[in-house]
Amino acid sequence: MTDDMQLILNELAELKQKHKRLELELQQSRDFQSVQNLQAAYGYYVDKGMWDKAADLFAEDGSLELAGRGVFKGRERVREYLKHLPAYGYGMLYNHMQLQPVIHVDSENGSAKGRWRSFMMVGSLGNEARWGEATYENEYRRENGEWKISLLHGYMNIYVEFDKGWNHGGVELLRNIKGLQPDAPPTMEYECFPHPLVAPFHYDKV
Repeated sequence: MTDDMQLILNELAELKQKHKRLELELQQSRDFQSVQNLQAAYGYYVDKGMWDKAADLFAEDGSLELAGRGVFKGRERVREYLKHLPAYGYGMLYNHMQLQPVIHVDSENGSAKGRWRSFMMVGSLGNEARWGEATYENEYRRENGEWKISLLHGYMNIYVEFDKGWNHGGVELLRNIKGLQPDAPPTMEYECFPHPLVAPFHYDKV
């Protein structure tokens, strides 16, 4: 084999490696965007009390844990939990804005983890008006080309009366929902503001 032929073969090998890396980067970018859209869609559905659509975003064996109320395992249990919340309608507010994402995607394994901040405006006309802020540490899985929530865990940092503000302290967290029992106890016992809370991080570096 001549030197020129060897040079061409080396260049081809390098191009193949580069092509493989670029394909992976492209897939990771697409998956990153898909996970962002998935979590944002969850927030929009919760805003309007669209519990079935929100539950359908979960994997069949996905789980939900919110505000220390225990773990609900499986899509249908997630659906049951959501449908125990008050129905959306006149005078109801459920705004859940999904902000500040830190997402790590493993495209080759079809999995991802994401940390989010959820800013909430919750209340009902003539009854209550509250600010809320939570940290989400979630997991996702790609199934048949479609990303699903495999684990959603919301740590409630702040929940306060709108008219009083956080300088008057927080609202005590509701630890259970009447008529509904979790499948497992909370994975972490905590209190929200004014107690300090740092939700566990899924990452050491970004």
